[in-house]
Amino acid sequence: MAGVDRVETAVAAGQDAAARLWVEDLATFADATGQAWARAAAAHALALVDPDRAEEHFEAALAAHPNSGGRVFDRARTHLAYGEWLRRNRRRVDAREQLRVALATFEDLDAKSWADRAAAELRASGETARKRDDFEPLKLTAQELAVATQVQQGLSNREVAAQLFLSPRTVDFHLRNVFVKTGVTSRVELAQLALT
Repeated sequence: MAGVDRVETAVAAGQDAAARLWVEDLATFADATGQAWARAAAAHALALVDPDRAEEHFEAALAAHPNSGGRVFDRARTHLAYGEWLRRNRRRVDAREQLRVALATFEDLDAKSWADRAAAELRASGETARKRDDFEPLKLTAQELAVATQVQQGLSNREVAAQLFLSPRTVDFHLRNVFVKTGVTSRVELAQLALT
């Protein structure tokens, strides 16, 4: 359960050999159990020790998280670490997307120190992180709201595109904006969200 913490601490302390050993242990555990949360943790940890392929590992971790039994805190930590890595690699715009999701989740969970860390990273990326007002309505554009409403009804991007006379690429663009603004990371979460 503390595998990512151990690896993150070892990497920060410059103990790369220990970090790699713990990543191997975590990956072995994930393979043996087949648990999605363990696969997500192993991929997250691997991203920390393999900077040349970190993006691939972070994406694998995020892909495993929706099936990890509602571990939203762990998913937010992956978004935060991914955002930190992207920012350090001068991909500030990409970093902001990950950091916004992390910040929103940490705020929802009332994880203040983690929210502060995500907000600091967001500021370092060049964006001002502001406190969310739970009573403030979502500020989706008309097009984003139309796309989100169709997706909530279970339509695919192609079906939404046909309904709204848009290209699938435009639908994908608006849907990504909806995910960032609402803090959700999957269609299932979007379907449960009140948009109006």
